[in-house]
Amino acid sequence: MESEETGAVSPEAVTALFTREAGGYFCARWGRPIAPIIFGIEDETLAVVKGALEAVCSMAGHQMAETDPEQGTNLMVFFFRDWAELNAVPDLGRMVEGLPEMLARLETEGANQYRVFRFDANGAIRACFVFLRMDAALAAVPAEELALTQAVQVMLSWSEGAFRTRAPLALAAGRAVLRPDVAAVIRAAYDPVMPAAADDPSHALRLAARATLALTG
Repeated sequence: MESEETGAVSPEAVTALFTREAGGYFCARWGRPIAPIIFGIEDETLAVVKGALEAVCSMAGHQMAETDPEQGTNLMVFFFRDWAELNAVPDLGRMVEGLPEMLARLETEGANQYRVFRFDANGAIRACFVFLRMDAALAAVPAEELALTQAVQVMLSWSEGAFRTRAPLALAAGRAVLRPDVAAVIRAAYDPVMPAAADDPSHALRLAARATLALTG
């Protein structure tokens, strides 16, 4: 996404990050503080996941909270071994419409992760459900890298293929860190002068300009 020659973030690259496979542009950020709850991991890993969320929120200029006044929690992250396990989670079917059909499809596809967003009346993110089936591929990813990747992916309504060919992380001194261009796009999207949600591709021009300024200014 970042040009090696200029350090700029191109509007075309930003547009691709938020253009759905079915067509149509949509970029939304959280409209409220993120209040997470995480299931299925040990306390040590739980601290890593929450630390990654806190770091990305801080970078974006967004906030986290212990509870959401309307929903209690608004970011639910599930770690599990088999998609069928989620059918037994109390009230999950009430919160995620069409849960049995979704789980059957994901199992057939062999998927190891999936995210479901909910939006408020203004189009901003109001809730997110993250499902991580810990197959051999995900289990082989270091906890810090997996946590940071998931933190990035819940911050905005990225397209399905946004990071399919290039991960949002890079290595620096042997450690996984957020790519500067991805960080710049996130910060640009959370700029108070930008709308909380947009479905006009011209929005990508404004994001790219702000992200480029952050990288080159």
